[in-house]
Parts: sequence; C-alpha cells; structure tokens
Amino acid sequence: MGLLEDKVVLVNGGSQGVGSGTVRAAVREGATVVFTGRRAEAGEKLAADTGARFVRADLSDQAQARDSVVQVVAAHGRIDCLVNAAGLTSRGSLLDTTPELFDQHMAINLRAPFFAMQAAVADMTARKAPGTIVNIGSNCAHGGPPHLAPYSAAKAGLAGLTRNAAHAHRWDRIRINGLNIGWTDTEGEDATQRAFHDAGDDWREKAAAALPMGKLGQVDEIAHFVVFLLSDRSGVVTGSVIDWDQIVFGGQD
Repeated sequence: MGLLEDKVVLVNGGSQGVGSGTVRAAVREGATVVFTGRRAEAGEKLAADTGARFVRADLSDQAQARDSVVQVVAAHGRIDCLVNAAGLTSRGSLLDTTPELFDQHMAINLRAPFFAMQAAVADMTARKAPGTIVNIGSNCAHGGPPHLAPYSAAKAGLAGLTRNAAHAHRWDRIRINGLNIGWTDTEGEDATQRAFHDAGDDWREKAAAALPMGKLGQVDEIAHFVVFLLSDRSGVVTGSVIDWDQIVFGGQD
C-alpha cells in the first residue's frame, strides 16, 4: 500500500519543478492525480509519463483556480488532497515594482491558492470528510532579498493564510500545512538565473559550493516531504509552515 492509496489528489502548478516532482511522487504512492499547468506540451508529456490527468489552466484567473477543483470533483466525485505548487518568481524591488508586476505575484502566489483551497474545503466539508492541503511557500516569507519584494509579500501572505485556514478547519479534520522551500534546482530556476542574473552553464556548481550541504534543494526530496504531509503518516500535524531549507533563520555567526 502506498502512502496515498485511493486518494484523489490535485496538484496545481504541476507541469514543472516541485509540482512535477509531486505529481510523480503521488502517482508512485498510489494516488489518482490530476494536475494543472499553463504549458500544454510539458503537461501532456508528464501525463503520458505518469498516467496522471493534465488540465491546462491559467491560475492567475481566480475562476480557473476554483474550476481546477470543480473539475476534479466532477470527474472523481471528491477531492482528498490539494497541493498548491504554482509560483511566479520574476524580480522586482520595492522601488521598481510596477502595479502590474505586483498584481501578477499576488494572483499566482496568493490568490490562486486561496480560491483553490476555498473550493477544496467546500467539497470536504460538504461531504463531512477529512482532507489534506499542502501549500508550497518560500523562505522569502521571512523577508527575502531586495529584488524579490512582491514575491516575498505574497509568500508571507500564503504562510498566514495556511495557518488561518488550518485553524478555521481543524474541527473538520482538514489538515493544512506549508513548506517554505529555499533555493531549489528546477528548470524554472535555471531560466530565472539566466534571464535575471546572467548565469552561465556552471551556475549550479557555483551555487552548490556556497551552500552548507554542498547542493541546492532537490525536487524529489521536497516531493517526498509533500507526500508525507498529505498522507496519514504525518498524523495530526496541521497549521505548520515548515522551513525546508539549509538556512537557519535566526542563527548568527
């Protein structure tokens, strides 16, 4: 028996990065998996590789964020687990962020999880059934670098939302947790490093040499942790926003 045997799981933002890793891990653990993404080619390939169902969606549209859950319930009769993994990391500081960029970050990094959670919790409570939700946050929720001002603001909001929703629905037996992940080796991060930081092909090696564990965070490691939090194996844990990183916040040299 896998950790998610007979569970219906939706991974929003599942066509690449941590979301893609979570799709693969959830399928391996026995779940029926639906995932969303904007890139049809990547989504269809992952669906073919895993047997999961791909739904193309633009989560910056709150109606599509809600509808991702509606489609899962329509197809499978219920949703047991939700993972909010979509993220926008485009750069912007306090001084140069435009209203348009700010709104893009809020739409993807905060509003989409809010309304997907709203729809998922509505289904769970209507059925009087337990469920689990994991929100993929960022260590930038603690402050973040100057060039990630709107991103940090949105991820701080997501951490607060995670705790608020977990408290509100603890008596419904709906467990809601978050992972504040650090610097992670994904295809999206590779594109970001090249686009915004003039990184060369050796950027991963340079980054790894400057990190305590000698490597960036790995997608499969994070995905295993997400599956654990979704599963009954994680027990009663709810309202936890875990710093999944090699930075020790509050530590001083």
